Amino acid sequence: MTTHFHVSSVHNRESISKYGLDWRRMGAAPGIAGSRQPEQPGCFLVDHESDVEWFVRMNNTGGAVDVWEVNGVDVSELVESPEGGYLYLPTVVPSRQLRLAQRDLLLTGF
Repeated sequence: MTTHFHVSSVHNRESISKYGLDWRRMGAAPGIAGSRQPEQPGCFLVDHESDVEWFVRMNNTGGAVDVWEVNGVDVSELVESPEGGYLYLPTVVPSRQLRLAQRDLLLTGF
């Protein structure tokens, strides 16, 4: 299984640490693209460092972001979103499968 990553506002850190990645709990901060509601019924994941950097630079949350390492995801479970070809996992990722890889990043600039 490939290691994946998820980028999220630092305001979601406590919730992610406690409940894992669960799009139904979105609300503490907007999504990376600035959306207030989940764009898909799942959590967006990437598997390349360059994709992580792209999402960090896209940051429209209004503050710093964290990068979460996500382990134990079967690639065959990922679904391609219709708007742009990004991959998301349509299930909750439990906190035991997560590790806070980078914290408090504040890179913007598209």
